[in-house]
Amino acid sequence: MRWFSAIGPGLLIVALHLGCSEESDQGRPPFPDIIWLVAEDQSPDFFPMYGDSTLVLPNLESLADDGIIFMNAYAPVPVCAPARSALITGMYPTTLGTHNMRTYAPWRGKDNETAIGIPSSSPILPQRVNMITEYLPNNGYYCTNNPKEDYNFEKTSVAWDESSEEAHFRKRPKDTPFFSVFNFSVCHESQIWGRGGDQLLVSVDSVPVPPYFPDNEVVRHDLAVNYSNLKRLDEQIGVILQQLKDDGLYDNSIIFFYGDHGGPFPRHKRALYETGIKVPMLIKFPDNEKDTSTDDRFMSFIDLAPTVLSLAGIEPPDVMQGKAQFGIYKNAKDAEYIFASSDRFDEVYDRLRAVRAGRYKYIRNYHPEISNALPVSYREQMPMMQDLNALWAKDSLDSVQSLWFRTPKPEEELYDLQMDPYELENLANTPELQDTLVHLRQVLNNWIESTNDLGQYPEKELIAKWLPEGEQPQLPPLELEEKDHGVLLRSRQPDATIVWKQPMDSVWQIYKNPLPVNTSFHAKSERIGYSDSDILEYILER
Repeated sequence: MRWFSAIGPGLLIVALHLGCSEESDQGRPPFPDIIWLVAEDQSPDFFPMYGDSTLVLPNLESLADDGIIFMNAYAPVPVCAPARSALITGMYPTTLGTHNMRTYAPWRGKDNETAIGIPSSSPILPQRVNMITEYLPNNGYYCTNNPKEDYNFEKTSVAWDESSEEAHFRKRPKDTPFFSVFNFSVCHESQIWGRGGDQLLVSVDSVPVPPYFPDNEVVRHDLAVNYSNLKRLDEQIGVILQQLKDDGLYDNSIIFFYGDHGGPFPRHKRALYETGIKVPMLIKFPDNEKDTSTDDRFMSFIDLAPTVLSLAGIEPPDVMQGKAQFGIYKNAKDAEYIFASSDRFDEVYDRLRAVRAGRYKYIRNYHPEISNALPVSYREQMPMMQDLNALWAKDSLDSVQSLWFRTPKPEEELYDLQMDPYELENLANTPELQDTLVHLRQVLNNWIESTNDLGQYPEKELIAKWLPEGEQPQLPPLELEEKDHGVLLRSRQPDATIVWKQPMDSVWQIYKNPLPVNTSFHAKSERIGYSDSDILEYILER
């Protein structure tokens, strides 16, 4: 007997009376456990592995001794949510539509940036773009995230086996390989003022002050707070590393440590200078295998997703813009360029693009009339930011310290990072470097065109496409076909993820193979940027 009926909004029921034997589970080959340890808001220059001698970080230094230190790792956007969207998909945020900070803010309801009329919305990602955690289960991986998501889009229900403050690889089924992400917020920008009154773990007299900051009490104190937070970070990371060792997992694990973008300070976070997009990155391989202690290749966040898949024995989808750097699907050629973007930050708009090639960095400013020192209200809580604003108002910053505040800023900037690592001397008008300027200008133009940089369109136009009539478009109902070997499910949205569960279960699973006809189940389709399809309920009558 078969019948179809719509039971209220969002529920489609199919009732059948059939019988079939279940297929047996297939065994799986062994795959490495993979861990991401993520420090929020940190630049390489604060770490002893990169030459800073301000403090000792024993756990991270030990990890560095066991692994490889990457000297040229980059975030494509100098702020967290857009950068995180690149990490988890292998795509540039400017291609995804996640380039603004931030687009999707469910904790605010439908509101987001009400002052500028931007609602909370999940961009519709390009076709066939998914989070890597939808591929890893194909090779048996248990995937956990602890605790921050904030991808600038709405994840699907099967993105993680668990994503919470309690998520942990120790909860996995026995003998199951895992991919686990641990995000550490103790060193976040907000902790500069949030922990400003806590005991300092380093002396204010011992911290180095870069030339773009005035050397005064306020600046030194905030720098010392950050170093103190790094000490706390190291202790928290030490707990995870010890758990891996206690469980006998450390030696055979692949462990990534990285910062989610540059440092927490003005001219760091939200800036396309090296202080904003260059990040610390370490990778420890099984049995501490390595050919070198340091690696100079260009590593962009868009490379981490395909690299994880490659290490897990999964061929990265060809839609990914990043390239696998290790594993069986390792790309044969190193990248020539690093690309980065900067757009809206909270309630303030600007647009910048950058490309690095070899020793040179090119930055294009689309709005020279806007100062780099954007009045982002969140950042204005930082004592250092307040101090810099006051000094600028009093004309008390020197020629170097005032560069970040200047208007108009140059339309084009060119820096020799080898001779000028702080990017203080703009060489865009230097006659002998015009060939370099023209070349990088064209490279950036080509990248903008080839990657479909959505920053060229007003954000409200993009939102109007993503939210026709103010609502997310809904996926079409699933189609069902009965075969002798099982029940086949299809979606008319070809790149949608089909998920299913048994009626009494709370956890959805990714649909991979025909489902047994002698078992009741619920099913639906999901895709990032869409509302789920109506639920299809397959009922076995006994």
